[in-house]
This record gives sequence, structure tokens and C-alpha cells, in this order.
Amino acid sequence: MELKIKDIIIAFDGHSSCGKSTVAKAVAKQIGFTYIDSGAMYRVVTLLAMRKKLIEGKDINISTLKEVIESLTISFKYNKEGIQETYMNNENVEAEIRSIEVSNLVSYISELDFVREKLVFLQQAMGSNKRIVMDGRDIGTVVFPKAELKIFMTASPKVRAQRRYDEMIAKGDKVSFEEVLANVEKRDYIDQNREISPLKKAEDAVVLDNSYLSREEQLTWVMDILKEKFSL
Repeated sequence: MELKIKDIIIAFDGHSSCGKSTVAKAVAKQIGFTYIDSGAMYRVVTLLAMRKKLIEGKDINISTLKEVIESLTISFKYNKEGIQETYMNNENVEAEIRSIEVSNLVSYISELDFVREKLVFLQQAMGSNKRIVMDGRDIGTVVFPKAELKIFMTASPKVRAQRRYDEMIAKGDKVSFEEVLANVEKRDYIDQNREISPLKKAEDAVVLDNSYLSREEQLTWVMDILKEKFSL
């Protein structure tokens, strides 16, 4: 049975591959809110840059990328199984944006100020009517600094890499654990040390270390906070 809660914004921030999306989706479904995956939006821009051959490692064709993202549209739609998928200019790109190739480049794209400005604008528009759950790296600090509930999620690099590795292997991707761990550690470094909107915990955020918590335990943890703070 769907629970009801007053109009608020719930912001999930935290390290890559720590399960933010999984928990955020579950919370949104439980209370009847809209879920928005901000990380997927940066992956869309990365995929767009890859397709147009505008990125090679750290080398990015800035001027052309600025032009092509002006008309970029990003949306989220539910498929027949009730699973939310990401669309770029009305094309379903959910599978492509989760590839290791996109994962290896997305942090470089997310460092760019004009990309962040574009996506923050889109994200804030999505949250103008509240009743949303959004996850990412800077949701509680930059996108929605006045969000009514901010949760900062984390887990050890090896635990996050194992989860990501298992997920990719289940999809049939051919990757090694060492490759995935290296990607997680690289993204942590870039996310925490970039000049624009670095990954950090908002002062009023509560920390959820889910290294040894099941999905059900994480959902219960968040729902208990909602009940305490908002009399759910």
C-alpha cells in the first residue's frame, strides 16, 4: 500500500556504486514520489560526446560539446516491467550509459562547468513541484541545498566494486574485478578533487554506510527517518 507524505524533496548523495539509485528508487516507490537519477543524466552527456567523437580520455572538444548539449533532452520513462529507463532525445539509452566505457569517462564530463550548469537547470526544473527523490554527487549541496531530507551514502571501495562487478557480470559484460575497482577508486578521486561541485557531505545530511546492510535494511533505515522527521 502506497504511503503518503507531504511535499518534500529527498536528496541522496554519496560515492559511486554505493547503491544510491537502488535505495532512492525503493524510497520513491514506497512513498509515491518521482525518482530522478541525476547520475544517469551525466552518463547521457558522456554517451553523446562518445557518439560524436568529442572525447578521448581527458581530451574533450569543449566548443562542439557546448553546442550539441544546447538541444539535448533527457527524460525517464517506465517500461512494461515497471522499471525506469533513461532516454536521450527520445531514444532509450539505458543499457549503453551503464557500460564500463561510459563509466571510465563520465567523471571527466561531470567536471565541466557548462555541463553541470545545463543539468542542474534541468534537475531543478524537475523538482520545482517537489515530491521527488533524486540521487547523485551534489544534490544536497548544489542542486537542492534546501532539500528537507539529505542522505549521504557510502561504503568501502572494495564493497562498491564487488557490487558493481556482480551487476555487470550478470548483464553479460566482460570485465575483471580489478578493472571495476580501479574505476571506482579513480572516480572517487576525481569526484572529491574536482574544482566544480566536488563530492562532499552536506552539513545537515545524515550518513548511511551500507557496506554490510541489505537492500531491505537500507530501506527500513530511511523509512524510519522519514517517520521520525515527518510523522509518516
